[in-house]
Amino acid sequence: MGVLMSRRQTVEKVQKVSLAVSAFKDGLREQPSTRRRAEAGEARRGTLEHAVQEGEEEASAGPSQPEESSASKAAWERLRDGRGVEPEEFDRANRFTPPAFIRPKRELHDDEPLDISLEQREQVLNDEMCEICEVWTAESLFPCRVCSRVYHDGCLRRMGYLQNDSAVEVTETAHTETGWSCYYCDNLNLLLTEEEMYSLMETLKHCKIIPETCLTLDDFLHYKHLVHKQQFEKPMAEAQEEQASLQFSALDPDKKGHIEWHDFLSHESIQLLQKLRPQNALLRLLTAKERERARAAFLALDQDNDGFIGEGECRRARHAWFRKHQKETPSCNVSISHVGPISESSPASSGSSKSQEKTPAAAEQEEAKLIDWSGFLKENVAYILAARPNSTALHLQPPA
Repeated sequence: MGVLMSRRQTVEKVQKVSLAVSAFKDGLREQPSTRRRAEAGEARRGTLEHAVQEGEEEASAGPSQPEESSASKAAWERLRDGRGVEPEEFDRANRFTPPAFIRPKRELHDDEPLDISLEQREQVLNDEMCEICEVWTAESLFPCRVCSRVYHDGCLRRMGYLQNDSAVEVTETAHTETGWSCYYCDNLNLLLTEEEMYSLMETLKHCKIIPETCLTLDDFLHYKHLVHKQQFEKPMAEAQEEQASLQFSALDPDKKGHIEWHDFLSHESIQLLQKLRPQNALLRLLTAKERERARAAFLALDQDNDGFIGEGECRRARHAWFRKHQKETPSCNVSISHVGPISESSPASSGSSKSQEKTPAAAEQEEAKLIDWSGFLKENVAYILAARPNSTALHLQPPA
């Protein structure tokens, strides 16, 4: 009890200092120049095209150019530090100070083969105390579906990570099979090292992508063309452009005509991880919960218990299981969190319909190829990681 009270006192002291600092920052934000920037905030949160147009107008105006440059610099700093969007009007009264994220570092042995046993199951245990306030209150704690951290909903609200609809989502799904990802696991960008993040930022700057803006289909395709030409020194093929369009549809499940910044950033982060890290290094990013779900998926497919499944089954698992959970009734009997069936209108289903056009000989050849547990993990690791965010967007579209 003494330790518990000591922790509470420590937390209270930190909160008081944080509130004082926040109040000072809020005072600075009330200056006239910042008010003008806040009034322009709605346009700045529009699509990339609107943001570029606004930037050109501000530049031609003259006096407001340093102000816009300051806002852009702050957005790049938030991107570098792994923080989310922090609009000027965000009310930080009575809020906790968000944590300072520390980006991971690559170890010398990361690329070496990793032995993950199929038979040796892992005991998955959640932490006993809230990650934020370090207080234990039993069943009122909400567990993360990816890591072992647990949280109070009140602490998440005071951190600014739980607002409006997201509060309902956490309370409804955190203790269900669907699950909920905490703010660490929800942000795939935090998997990047400082060097990898620098590489991504250089690419975004080269392609004139403005942080914290939405991207239309034209913006997305233009960006993909520039990246492909920069990497391979040749134009993107028609088939690759079609795949990029499918990826855009997967990132825009609600058919809004644009993709949100955090979804675009998650997609680019997982793409960069695939490009720069070998599969062994990606396997080390999986948590015990994710490895257990993968075991359950593989064992359900391995009906004869010989340690092998068909390549076609592996591909269908990639489309159907290692993706965002839909609210329909699951169409498979595999118990696996945050994954679900493919709806007929989903981008993945369009790819699946194309695959159904294969000749019987090609289908038989696909089924004849066998994949063991190790191969199953390596082929699906990127899709398991891409399924972490709570967003309904599909951050890594499987090929048809």
